[in-house]
Amino acid sequence: MCTAIRDDIVSGAFPPGSRLIEELLARRYGVSRVPVREALRTLASEGFVTTRRHAGACVAEPTEQEAADLLEVRALLEPLGAARAAQRRTEAHLKVLRGLVRLGRERARAGQPGELCPLGDWFDETLAQASGSPSLAALLTQVRRKIAWMYAPEPPARPVETWETHAALVDAVVRRDAGRAREIAAGRVGRAPGEFRFRRAVPASSVPPAVVRKRAVHTAGAGM
Repeated sequence: MCTAIRDDIVSGAFPPGSRLIEELLARRYGVSRVPVREALRTLASEGFVTTRRHAGACVAEPTEQEAADLLEVRALLEPLGAARAAQRRTEAHLKVLRGLVRLGRERARAGQPGELCPLGDWFDETLAQASGSPSLAALLTQVRRKIAWMYAPEPPARPVETWETHAALVDAVVRRDAGRAREIAAGRVGRAPGEFRFRRAVPASSVPPAVVRKRAVHTAGAGM
């Protein structure tokens, strides 16, 4: 339940500032109000939801400064995760990372950018898991989710080079070269905040009801 609501917040189905009414959410996802209430509490602890007086639960409205701070946090955490992965990875992690690099290179060279974003997310998630630290991996996942929510997705300008960098990072992890892995990871996340496009808040009233209803049909029962 928490995953379904979070995904709809990140995708923009629930714009920043919009109210999250338990009864309507329960109807939308086909569940009782109890799991909805628990999910909202979890999302509030993660920073996706806030509680307003006389309004109840609402989607949080991050500022540009908060979003920029999040990029700095990512720039600190990802090099650490990569270095840990070089020290603690397993053969299973390497198999997945190598397979993702192969697919990413193929799609980038074939000019199929639409398939690169999910592959990149999978790559980052696997690399975080390879760190051998569940707490670090969970924190990295949460930071990435928030960045995906606060910033509009921007495809890499040079996808082939991007995946060559991924390949070099995997090579460092294979060789257990923690220093090199940290260096490459730092370069991957070293873009200036100005290169990211902050999502401007869209008033909930501007979202056509038909769009919300259509979205509900596709997501009802998902993520439970």
